[in-house]
Amino acid sequence: QVRLVESGGGLVQAGGSLRLSCAASGSIFSGYVMSWYRQAPGKQRELVAAMAVGGTTNYADSVKGRFTISRDSAKNTVYLQMNSLKPEDTGVYYCKSTLGTLGSWGQGTQVTVSS
Repeated sequence: QVRLVESGGGLVQAGGSLRLSCAASGSIFSGYVMSWYRQAPGKQRELVAAMAVGGTTNYADSVKGRFTISRDSAKNTVYLQMNSLKPEDTGVYYCKSTLGTLGSWGQGTQVTVSS
């Protein structure tokens, strides 16, 4: 099972940027889909961005043009670059790895965007 550790969250003003990192314990680029989710207080966890095995990316409509998911194979790390942050981006951000029907989650990192 892959172990994931997120980092990079924090408090930022609206319009600012943050880069989240998700470090994996093993190789995550052999068939894994890597994703970022977020959960706002009182709301369900939602998909923010995903990267398929071939590098194809997918984004929630609310973050298109502002967020970018990327990966560094050598470091077994996936990133989420978040620009033009809005207060509604506030939440706990989770990294997830999926291989077939198997999924692993990180512990999450808090992102707070002040207005």
